[in-house]
Amino acid sequence: MKSAMKDCRYRFVAIILLLSSLLFATTPASDSKRKDEGKLPFDPSEELVYEGEFSRALLRGLNVAELRFTASRTQASSTQSGNGNTPATLRFTLDAVTKGLLRKLFGLNFRQHIESTVEPQSFSVLQTTKLDEQGKRKRTSEAVFDKAAGKVVWTERDPNDPNREPRVVTNQMSGAVQDIASAFYYLRTQPLVLGTNFELLISDSGHVYRIPTTVSEKKTLKTVVGKVQTLKVDVEIFGEGRLLRGKGKMSIWFTDDARHIPVRAKINSELGTLDITLKKITGSNVKQAL
Repeated sequence: MKSAMKDCRYRFVAIILLLSSLLFATTPASDSKRKDEGKLPFDPSEELVYEGEFSRALLRGLNVAELRFTASRTQASSTQSGNGNTPATLRFTLDAVTKGLLRKLFGLNFRQHIESTVEPQSFSVLQTTKLDEQGKRKRTSEAVFDKAAGKVVWTERDPNDPNREPRVVTNQMSGAVQDIASAFYYLRTQPLVLGTNFELLISDSGHVYRIPTTVSEKKTLKTVVGKVQTLKVDVEIFGEGRLLRGKGKMSIWFTDDARHIPVRAKINSELGTLDITLKKITGSNVKQAL
């Protein structure tokens, strides 16, 4: 019984974290269709804050998690040897933490901090570092993406047991692979067209998954950025060989403009319904762009 409850708890955490990672995920169009590389739809000082609410049976609107996304850009610099330059990169950060009643209902306390380093021209992920805390359990991991060799190497360590052998997973990859944090911003640089189908390539824990998605509907929503026209994107993360086993459905709503701000997401699963809503957006260009 305890084992089943523990499995249920961790599966619920997985749903929250995968929702936060895929909240913005659809495979972009080809590089030839990309916008001017120097003009990004998000400001380097932008921060997006989301809240997750869980509902099941008679339980309604329980605030269970907070998600926080930030973006920054590093400048190119000379190496110490003077033999070359360190190229500029984009840095994306995702923080996800439990809040309030999730701890009381499930006895669960988790925090995940992810940093993604991305090459600006191709928008391909170069490196992912992650801190994953679930109660007393703690793991750190690093994924290195070698586009030339066509492989990703993921290494996980246990900070509570430094002598423990690290877990290493290596897999082949091709094309513009994203990670949990970079997928959000990757999509925002791309066009979204009603009625089209996409496939996201996303790497998690050293594995690369192909996630079919469909831009299925236009709808006007009241949001923190006002009453806006949105595009609904259905993301198939459930099923055999997908990120989550079992039955479920996930949808995300993006503003139908150049910024493609993810304002809402919803996932229905055997555990219940999880709604994630944009609560706050900050940045020097927010007022001008909205």
